[in-house]
Amino acid sequence: MSAAVDRTLAALADPMRRRAVELLGLRPHSAGELAGALGLAAPAMSRHLRALKDGGIVEDGHPAFDARVRIYSLKDGATAELKQWLAETEALWTHQLAAFKAHLEGADE
Repeated sequence: MSAAVDRTLAALADPMRRRAVELLGLRPHSAGELAGALGLAAPAMSRHLRALKDGGIVEDGHPAFDARVRIYSLKDGATAELKQWLAETEALWTHQLAAFKAHLEGADE
């Protein structure tokens, strides 16, 4: 497993961070909007957003009208390596389970 997949899984390990990702999937949000929607204090939301940013899941930017505000959005392609790893793992398990099933069915005869 690559370091990128490890970082992605670590960032998504927390249920509040997964919920934040779901909200960001709808549209970009400020940290304050996310904190309000999730019922978190600002410092806790900041820690979650830092973990998501370090994990390569989200990115932030400033709106043209106010450089003091950060708007968070999902990073394009952030889960590509995770999706590839999951597909490969699923294929491995499918192959292993099919071989096990064939073995059991052969043992019955």
